[in-house]
Amino acid sequence: MMKRTFSLILVSLVALWATDGRTCTVISAGKSATVDGSVITSHTCDSHRTGSDILKIAPKTYRSQQMLQLTKRMEDNSGPMERYARQPTGEIVQVPKTHGYLAPAYASMNEHQLAIGESTFEGRLELQSEEGLIDCETLTRLLLERAKTAQEALTVMDQLLTKHGWNDIGELLTFADPNEVWHVEIIGPGKGKVGAVWAARRIPDGHVSVSANGARLLELDLKDKANFRASRNVFKVAEENGYWDPKSDQPFRFAYAYAPKNRTKFSCTRREWRVLDTVAPSLKLDPNSNDYPFSVKPDKKITPLTVMALFRDTFEGTDFDMCKNITVTDEKTGKTVKSPLANPFMPYDMNPLFKINGGWSWRGERPMARWYCMYATVTQSRGWLPGPLGGIVWFGYDNPAMTTYVPFYVGMTELPESYKTDGRTTGFSRKSAWWAFNRLATLTAQRWGDMREEVTTVRDPIQEEMFALVEKLDKRAARMYKKSPRKARSYVTKEVSRAALKVVDIYWNLGDLIWTKYDEKW
Repeated sequence: MMKRTFSLILVSLVALWATDGRTCTVISAGKSATVDGSVITSHTCDSHRTGSDILKIAPKTYRSQQMLQLTKRMEDNSGPMERYARQPTGEIVQVPKTHGYLAPAYASMNEHQLAIGESTFEGRLELQSEEGLIDCETLTRLLLERAKTAQEALTVMDQLLTKHGWNDIGELLTFADPNEVWHVEIIGPGKGKVGAVWAARRIPDGHVSVSANGARLLELDLKDKANFRASRNVFKVAEENGYWDPKSDQPFRFAYAYAPKNRTKFSCTRREWRVLDTVAPSLKLDPNSNDYPFSVKPDKKITPLTVMALFRDTFEGTDFDMCKNITVTDEKTGKTVKSPLANPFMPYDMNPLFKINGGWSWRGERPMARWYCMYATVTQSRGWLPGPLGGIVWFGYDNPAMTTYVPFYVGMTELPESYKTDGRTTGFSRKSAWWAFNRLATLTAQRWGDMREEVTTVRDPIQEEMFALVEKLDKRAARMYKKSPRKARSYVTKEVSRAALKVVDIYWNLGDLIWTKYDEKW
């Protein structure tokens, strides 16, 4: 038995306190930075209010001048759980034909393998305008409906935001296709105005980049059109609002003009350091810096598993491990060891009580893996396969530290019913796959030091099985696609759906095991 050095009762509480949902992480990689040559982007949807369902939206044809109703996100506390609802903002003309795509809360990828990642950086709130019609979630859907490539998405975005306006706060989006990936930062034009301010930079083919709720674009070389693009007002709005003086000897830097506070928050910069330092340790990046390279060449080429491992990260093994000071004394050895009840998913209220390393808080630091993550995606755009088969959204529910990702091919005609069922609106229900993952993650956080091994033992083999499944499906479905695209789509839909439901069952069973095995060890 271990003697507690202080009361750990509260450590085992479930972290149910509300938190700011603007806390997503995006990791992207160009085609020469990955083992198989795929282009990768990703997204952790760290929001306890966002819906958990993911849908397959089929391509559609519309009559001439048919109108499309747009909406924006708003808080809705009328149901059994806190959530977001949608409020109408206005109408725009729909395009004649739209592309099919996979759509969790932030639409992820279309059948041309155009993929999107998202991370909020908030920026200068005085620039937000209620006059615009388009928020971030809406923009992701419009772009996947209307664009086929990353650069086309930039053009369509500019046209939509110039005409109809942005009504959201500062947002980072990544646009990836089989050839390249772009990093895009968007902010409002100012109160009462219609439009947007945005800038974009291409991530080099051999590089990995990251966004962690902080604007990262600095100098913009707009003469280099192959690697930089921006809205026509990008300098003007900064000058008019006194964010930058063109007559000074200081260069224009987008992040410091439009979102300067984020560059001094460890909650942002420490995650940037962790990703870049992990993939390129040879650079010996300073964990206390404010500005890191926009992207780095990894010491070793990466895979989707690399990104998944980064999303599981809690700074364990570093000076910034939030649990390293939560210790107990082992009676048998007399040694001081980390408490099995210490976990990196405690509510921020625990900081003063346990003097958590680094002064952890929303305004302080935080790792990639969070208890309030709704879902995470890792996308692959693979140009050597037809669009419906080449595009994969690796989709994992709830806390990335414990989830298993399922490979949803963008060409699937349908998704399993439990993945289409939003657990955010139902309260607890076994009809929603999200609850299987959420329940397990919540239980495991109670005694993280011991229970994590139970999860790892099950998660890692089943994740390997999912990658083996893709390897098998790729070969057979590609052959089928040449003769019948319809049969190839049906095949991957059936096989992936079966695998996804198997994963859900495993997580329900693992949750039952942990609940009963540790019933007297809380």
